[in-house]
Parts: sequence; C-alpha cells; structure tokens
Amino acid sequence: MKRSICLCSCLLFLFLSHGLAAERPNILWLITEDMGPELGCYGTPQVSTPVLDGLAAKGMRFTNAFTVTPVCSTSRSSFCTGNYALTIGAHQHRTRQKQPLPEGVRPITAWLRDAGYYTSNMKGGSLAQPGKTDWNFVFDGKRFDGAKWSELKDHQPFYAQVNHSQSHRGWGAPRHADPAQVELPPYYPDHPVVRDDWAQYLDEVTEVDGLIGKILKRLEADGLADNTMIIMMGDHGRAHVRGKQWPYDSGLRIPLIIYVPPGMPQPKGFLPGTVSDQLIEAIDLTATTLAWAGVPKPKTMEGRVLFGDQADPPREVAFASRDRCDMALFRIRTARDKRYRYIRNGRPDWPFFALNFYKEYSYPMISVMRDLHEQGKLTPVQDRLFAMTRPREELYDIVADPWETVNLAESPKPEHQQARARLSQQVDAWLEQTGDRDRPLESLDVGMAEVTSRIKRSKPAQLTYIDQVLTQQLNSAGISESYRTYAQTVQALVRTALKSPSAPPSNTNRKGRKRKTAATQETQE
Repeated sequence: MKRSICLCSCLLFLFLSHGLAAERPNILWLITEDMGPELGCYGTPQVSTPVLDGLAAKGMRFTNAFTVTPVCSTSRSSFCTGNYALTIGAHQHRTRQKQPLPEGVRPITAWLRDAGYYTSNMKGGSLAQPGKTDWNFVFDGKRFDGAKWSELKDHQPFYAQVNHSQSHRGWGAPRHADPAQVELPPYYPDHPVVRDDWAQYLDEVTEVDGLIGKILKRLEADGLADNTMIIMMGDHGRAHVRGKQWPYDSGLRIPLIIYVPPGMPQPKGFLPGTVSDQLIEAIDLTATTLAWAGVPKPKTMEGRVLFGDQADPPREVAFASRDRCDMALFRIRTARDKRYRYIRNGRPDWPFFALNFYKEYSYPMISVMRDLHEQGKLTPVQDRLFAMTRPREELYDIVADPWETVNLAESPKPEHQQARARLSQQVDAWLEQTGDRDRPLESLDVGMAEVTSRIKRSKPAQLTYIDQVLTQQLNSAGISESYRTYAQTVQALVRTALKSPSAPPSNTNRKGRKRKTAATQETQE
C-alpha cells in the first residue's frame, strides 16, 4: 500500500512538473557584441537588416535602451546579475583582482536553474560552441548547463543566450555598404579610410542579421517558435572612436527588440508592433526575464521589471559608469533622461585619447585623425578630441544635439543649469546607492601593469608608432603634469623595449605601418 501511494505521488509530481514546464516560456537572448542601434529599423542607411526589422515590426522596439557601462566585461557582469558593475565591484574592465559576488547576488542562470530552467550559452554562427561570458567576478558555481542548440528541444523550459561576435572588430564580412553613401557622425572626418571603416562595421551588422535569421528558422523547424520569448540586445555601443569605452550615447545606447509570440499570453504593458521611448537599462532585462520565468525579483537586484503585474515604475533616469579600460584610467559617471545627458569626469586631467594600445592598433580611424590633427585639417568638433584635458562636467541636449557635440554645462541659460543641477544630484544619490561615493581611484600601478603586458606582446613597428603617439602628446599644448609624467614613463618603457636585442629593428615607415597594424585586429579586447 505504501509503495502504491509513493508511486502515485511520484507520478503526480512528474505530471505537475511537466505541466508547469509546458506552461512556462522558453526565453532566448540574442546578444551582439560592440553594436549600437545601427539597424534599418532605427533609420541607419547602407545597412541591410530585414530579419531584425521584421522582428521589430512584430515585437516592441525601444529607442532609449542603454547598458550601464560601455565595455564588454563590466557590461556583461551587470546584465548577467541585474546589478550595476559599481555595486558588485566589477567596474574595472578585465580586472586582475576579481572578487566573489556580494551576498545575495547571483548570475541569472543560477536563479533560473533553481526554478527548473535549462540554461545554455552558444556562439553565434556555430550554435554548438560556448558563447562569450566575460564575467568580471569570481563565480565557482555552474555557469551554464549546455552550449548546443540541438539540446534545447529536449530541455524545456530553457533560457538560452546566443552571443554574436561578428560585430566586434576583426571584421571580414562580405562587402555591401557603399562607403561613399554612409552617414558619418560629425566628430569623424570625411576621409576614405574613415568611410570604409564605418561601412565595414555596417557590413558586420548585416552579417549578424543573417545569422539571427537562421536562428529564427531553427526555432520554427524545431517547433519552438510559438513558446519562445526573444530579447535582442547589444552588449554596449559600437567599436569606433568615441563609442565603445565611452559613456556617451554612442558607447551606451544599444538596439533592443523584444518579441512575444502572438499565441502566448501577452504581458501587461507589452504592445506588439510599437516603438517605445521608455528609458531602459540592460539590467532591467535580467529582472524582466526572471519575471517571465515566474521567479520573484531578488531583493538585491537593481534591475527593474518592465512588463506584467509585477512591473516596476518606469525609469526617469538611466545611469552608467566608466572606469579603467585596458591601461587608460578614468572615472566617469553619467545620468541620462529623455532630454539631457550629464557626465561627471573624475579625472579631467587625462585626455580623451589617453594612450590605449588596443585602440591605436585596431582603429584605423585614429591614425588618420592624428595625421589630420597635425595638419590642421580637422573641424573644431573633431579636433576637440585631441585636447589634452577634458571638462569636469558635460551636459548635452539630446533632442537638439543627438551627437552630443555642444557641451552646455557652463551655459548661462536657466533650463541648462537646472538640468545640470538636477542630474548632478541624481548622480550623487546613485553613488550613495552603489557604494561609490568614497571609492578611491584605482592605482596607477594597475594601468602600468597593463602597459608592460601590452609592450611585451607588441611588434617593433607597433611600438615605434606608440612612441610617435606619445611624442605628439608630450609636445601638445595644455598637457597636465600628471599625464605628462605618465606619458614619459610609458615612453621610456617603449624605447627600452625597442632597444632590446629580442626586438628586431623595424624599417617600416609610419604610414605603411599604420595600415599594417590596423589590419592586425586584436579581437580579445
């Protein structure tokens, strides 16, 4: 009798578990690397994105979606936990002193696994290899359960990520965009190399669109399309000058498309076929995903639920931060509402083009701009990037100045001063919330360790170019003493490496060398 009762109980449990699993949605995140909202549905010319344009037409497209940092490891650490990188101590890009997550903070996969979800992380284009994580913290638990698309059908409900690296530098997609017809931001010079670089980026976006199209077809073929909710997002802005690593719209604003199959219950507030200007942070997608899966939002989670009966109030301000990226040490905090972006620079004595080996080697636009700067051929907006210091505060009217080129922080107009004061106060409150107010700057020794590491991995021609960059900066008017000391120290290390017997002499001229180094992409950044 006891055995019969036990058997019936087990069968009932299995039946109920299967029924619950069948009712819960599968959730798919389509993540693109280093990609801003340069899609056809966002109005970008010379890009072909029929798949994502179609998904946006059926789902919801968001025009004010932002990451909370503008670089891979810190951004991904944020949206995988639903917390600001500042709060969890993951704000220094690829820190060498990774720490465990604070009490009560876990990756989204841990919460979902506890709720019975199968978790998977796949590489876009392969769908059979692990995708990028780049978590900037120590986590000893299981990250994902699998990395193959073929496993999903038999492991429902599932939460899966597909990470597309094609839009990361290291480009090689078939050419489609006409460089002569692309539209450039005003802070880029109208130069053939610049136009071609931008066109190559758009071609990679086109390539990603095609790969996502194949994923949507796989959903249909596997019978998963009718019960899989989709979030398409970027991990931060585009990998161009004043984009990636910089907390302007160009570095933080991302494409965001959310799709719920029409046969599924539509969450309250989700309006298919519409475009929303609601302010969204990427960490909100974490909280929203948990809500879709029926998981209550953890008390420690700072992301907000966007839809449903458990939806949080919409944001009035989106916050973000930028700290050390590679060897460039900065401390920048920013707040953005629907009209203005406010930026506070904690290290204004360092220039915008503070030395960054990765960018100097892999962004061909930078070397072109350096030449044009030396020749006096840049416009004032473009040449401003070569100033050797930066303003302590910045304020931009996004409506009147969407490229953020006119700093209104010192404007005498009352509406500008009111906006500056209001957003500055909100940044102060946010710093208190994240425990950042009294946090010291990271030691310069950390940046110098990155410099030493990069020098060891550089070719003589590359180091010769870096030496020339530093000479240009050291001869520039307005250089601060702190950056002068730093640049002199780095230059001494570079010159010592060039004199080393292990470094063969280089007879490559500057112009030829720059073309070569720009073509040698370093995709690990």
